[in-house]
Amino acid sequence: MDNQALQTSAERERAVLARYAMFSNLSEGRRYQEPAHPYRSPFQRDRDRIVHSAAYRRLSGKMQVFTGDMGDYHRTRLTHTQEVASIARTMGRALRINEDLVEALALFHDIGHPPFGHAGEDALAECLADDGGFSHNQYALTIAEELETRHQSFPGLNLTREVLAGQASRVHKDVDGMCPLLEAQVVEAADSMTYDAHDLDDALQLGLVMLEEVQQQEMIRICVEMIEQQGVDLGPNQYRRALIHTMLDCQVTNVLENAGPFLAQSGWTSISDVRQSDYRIGTVGQLSDAKKEMEVFLYERVYRHPELIKTRERAQDQIHTLFDTFVANPDPLPKRFKKRIELIGLRRSVGDYIAGMTDRFFEQQFLGFVG
Repeated sequence: MDNQALQTSAERERAVLARYAMFSNLSEGRRYQEPAHPYRSPFQRDRDRIVHSAAYRRLSGKMQVFTGDMGDYHRTRLTHTQEVASIARTMGRALRINEDLVEALALFHDIGHPPFGHAGEDALAECLADDGGFSHNQYALTIAEELETRHQSFPGLNLTREVLAGQASRVHKDVDGMCPLLEAQVVEAADSMTYDAHDLDDALQLGLVMLEEVQQQEMIRICVEMIEQQGVDLGPNQYRRALIHTMLDCQVTNVLENAGPFLAQSGWTSISDVRQSDYRIGTVGQLSDAKKEMEVFLYERVYRHPELIKTRERAQDQIHTLFDTFVANPDPLPKRFKKRIELIGLRRSVGDYIAGMTDRFFEQQFLGFVG
């Protein structure tokens, strides 16, 4: 390969990134040292390791909010993750921060979700209440540092410290008393935008809420006004899709129109300036208020919908039961989780095993060991 024909990641970053971005050559590296790659930056390699991990693939079998019993239109945890990565990269490029780090953080952010979404997380937190609790954000770090086996020489994925720190900031918002990198902030903002818009889209498609009641929300009124200005005649499905698209587009625009000028005028010349500030990227003004109002609506009318409550209660009961079954008799656990009992204890090892399951595999295990 003619290396003279290749642009190094450092050269590309110097050409396109703002001074407040996270440059690859300033990375604090990995726990286990590895030689640099000739044409992939450290954050590109992180992205690739995440995408090729078993835990990432299993996201396709984990529900976001709605179960497979309700149809096949709605998002899974994997499609949600991909949508977050797409929106986060759009904002990252516009703000001239490190897109490779943004993408790695976005693809990694939900990798620790257990089966059955937040219902499963709450159930595992109850099971492990006396053993440190359970957080999907923390479990993602366990996956990255201990559970995945991508290399024969070290455990885990051996991700860069920046990706691990970005994920850690989701566990503890002020993990070290410092502001997260802008790349992590962009992913946080994209995640919030994405689940608001797409949970609403799925709920409308499934008929859990009606368009007439949604249109009473300020966020939707703003979007309707923008759609009507285009003067296009839309059918019901086209109109729903236009609402969701506009809901995302106006939030991304709001963030960029506010964060862009702020960063340009900040005078920041390094990530040190970013980390010592109290600035946070997110929607502002009227749209921020409308977003909060919409989230209250989603909680009351969608996440607490009777159909979802039934699914939630059934899933939580089953998780408690399977957890207790394995604690009483850990013999069926895979060999590597039995080995972990000596390191982290029986209950935590059982919790880690269940947390890695897809919805379908959990149901198979439940039927096989509980009936």
